[in-house]
Amino acid sequence: MTKPFGAHTLHSHHSHCVWDSALAPALTIAPGDTVTFDCRDASNGQITADSTVDILANFDMEKVNPVTGPVFIDGAAQGDALKVTVKSFAPSGWGWTALFPGFGLLTDDFKDPRLHVWTYDNSLNQPAMFNQYAHVPLKPFTGTIGVAPGEPGIHSIIPPRNVGGNIDTRDIAAGTELILPVEVSGALFSVGDTHAAQGDGEVCGTAIESPMTVTLSFDVIKNAAPPAPQFTTRGPVTRHLDQAGYIVCTGVGPDLMQAAKDACSAMIDRLTAEHSLAPEDAYMLMSVCGDLRITEIVDMPNWVVAFYFPRVVFG
Repeated sequence: MTKPFGAHTLHSHHSHCVWDSALAPALTIAPGDTVTFDCRDASNGQITADSTVDILANFDMEKVNPVTGPVFIDGAAQGDALKVTVKSFAPSGWGWTALFPGFGLLTDDFKDPRLHVWTYDNSLNQPAMFNQYAHVPLKPFTGTIGVAPGEPGIHSIIPPRNVGGNIDTRDIAAGTELILPVEVSGALFSVGDTHAAQGDGEVCGTAIESPMTVTLSFDVIKNAAPPAPQFTTRGPVTRHLDQAGYIVCTGVGPDLMQAAKDACSAMIDRLTAEHSLAPEDAYMLMSVCGDLRITEIVDMPNWVVAFYFPRVVFG
């Protein structure tokens, strides 16, 4: 069957692990075109469906978070906005979640590596099983999505930026329209780090990291660059996790980061006590399906951060 005009495919061998405006485009498209991107998992193939925790001992962090691209969009210029519409995902059916020493919100408490390999129904009709008791509803999204920064040189792929990048925002899902500021000619767009599920905060540092393809369409809005990514969703964002309610633990104090850590630590204590989970497993499970939220930031000198864990996971 012939592809419709303006439809393209970009294979994952066109990938990179840094942001750099000097990278040559892998594809040039026109506004209005659609591209299907083949995205590797965040480990760049170092972790496979058959891996054990031993793989983490020699894990190469220089290879993480590959993104497919870059794509040059004709007519996009500095000061414009790039509108990216997320059309659909084709998940692979497997993924992984890991604890890496020195990475994540509670690094002082979790110093040993841990790996959980997931298999899931790639139709997404069934939740992914963590163990015989816990099952996680799925919602694919793009963890890393953005355009090249205007500042010349090589920039790390890990931190999020005003031009997007590793923003790990679970609602950049099917139907969402994302607006990115263009800082270089052609925008030089790339995407990757696809996730099958994640909670707000991604507290252990990883989600259900899963290779998949994602189809996006592109438009240019002249002279409308936002200061940082903005997006519009086309429906609810709860992933149907509300029906059984939540367990909520809070952290209270004058420092938001410490309050976040306190809320997460309290939830780990509660999950291990009530569901016979190892603390490491509770931490990973929270990262893929629980939500860390600021619930109060005006009543000085103390702020409140809450961790919401959906009860449906154990339903």
